[in-house]
Amino acid sequence: MSIDDADAPEEIVWQGKFITTRRRGRWEYVGRARGIRAAVILAIDDEGQVILVDQYRVPLGRRCVELPAGLVGDHDDNRGEDVAVAGARELEEETGYRPGRMEVIGEFFSSPGMVSESFTLLRAHDLVKVGEGGGVESEDITVHRVPLAQIGNAVERWRVEGFAIDVKILTLLGPGILG
Repeated sequence: MSIDDADAPEEIVWQGKFITTRRRGRWEYVGRARGIRAAVILAIDDEGQVILVDQYRVPLGRRCVELPAGLVGDHDDNRGEDVAVAGARELEEETGYRPGRMEVIGEFFSSPGMVSESFTLLRAHDLVKVGEGGGVESEDITVHRVPLAQIGNAVERWRVEGFAIDVKILTLLGPGILG
């Protein structure tokens, strides 16, 4: 981005309930509306099984395998909510696992050339299975437990089956992707 773009005023092109489209200089990008944030949860149980979810994603036109995640501050009754509290709530809602403790790993940006949204990555510790998960009524979430050592094989299988794979799955592939 040139200095001219960085110093240009930001213009809201369109705003919906959850997304805002903006323009600054020559750049067009989207972000979350109303100060909404996202929490993404890395959950590995005591048996070394990674807890993942898949659900249909309209923008992709297919199901996507993802780390459990959810929005923070998306309703009037939870504005200002702590990201760890939201992450714990979303993990239980989507997967049926309740964490004993949530650790904030940090803030990350998944597509910074097009989207201003960031997410806070959290690590869930001391997991206890308390329900089936599946999300709220409209989400149709499927829960997966995959041995961490087998995540590469699982991703390959899901690709063959036609699933989209969320970029955050790279956190699990680590050095194995360079092999």
